[in-house]
Amino acid sequence: MAGPGLWWTWRVLGSLLLVPGILGWGKEGHFAICKIAEGFLSKDALAAVKELLPASAAGDLAEVCSWPDEIRYHLRWSSALHYVDTPDFLCNYKYCRDCHDPAGHKDRCVTGAIYNYTMQLFSAYHDSISESKYNLTEALMFLAHFIGDVHQPLHVGFTGDAGGNTIIVRWYRRKTNLHHVWDNMIIESAVKTFYSKDLAIMIKAIESNITDGWSNDISEWQICANNQTVCPNEYASESISLACKYAYRNATPGSTLTDDYFLSRLPVVEKRIAQSGVRLAATLNRVFSSEAKIAEA
Repeated sequence: MAGPGLWWTWRVLGSLLLVPGILGWGKEGHFAICKIAEGFLSKDALAAVKELLPASAAGDLAEVCSWPDEIRYHLRWSSALHYVDTPDFLCNYKYCRDCHDPAGHKDRCVTGAIYNYTMQLFSAYHDSISESKYNLTEALMFLAHFIGDVHQPLHVGFTGDAGGNTIIVRWYRRKTNLHHVWDNMIIESAVKTFYSKDLAIMIKAIESNITDGWSNDISEWQICANNQTVCPNEYASESISLACKYAYRNATPGSTLTDDYFLSRLPVVEKRIAQSGVRLAATLNRVFSSEAKIAEA
């Protein structure tokens, strides 16, 4: 498999220890994000995505949106790219300060990864080169996944608790950690309680909210300042703010989280999934906006 961009020497970091609990949103959340994104892709972007998808996806981006989680034990250099930790209790994010892996290597975090894989795809489609030096299929799958990850508030959580991974709580009767609550349990409980145990129904409900309740916000979600192709720093800043306001609040070690927490946090989770899907599509639409053909690999 092709590795990362030339400006990261990740291969030498293959022995980097994995950080436990780095999954973002769980398989259901990533599937929902990419399924929502598919509905907002332009004609050019949809064609480019289908061209790049592996055969196993059968033309469906959502089918491979969890791939970076599935291969994280094999491609160990990628483990640090699912999150960015911030200083405890400051409740803000700064790229230059925060985007590094546990060993201190710069640019190795979720926002850095989003910039990198966007650049790989954009350069292959817009530069006058006869051969791409990147694995563009992997770049697409990483980008789709990491845009989802950066919208999960605790993937931009505090360094001291590893984004909530070391905060042990109970989700109703089940012992778990706070990070896992936001990755999986809020979504799983919602699907079971409100959506007849059918993720597809939840996705349709979120899509309806996008076109109805959040319709006035869509254009703002899609825009990147200064005509940037992608703007993950904005998304990370939103996430740490939400982490402080919702995820960490009333979720101290040893606490039991039940209906009050679940019902007040579910709208946050659903809106972040919606924003992530819309923004993933907007990013891919910008990347594949011209009629430039893909460089032959």
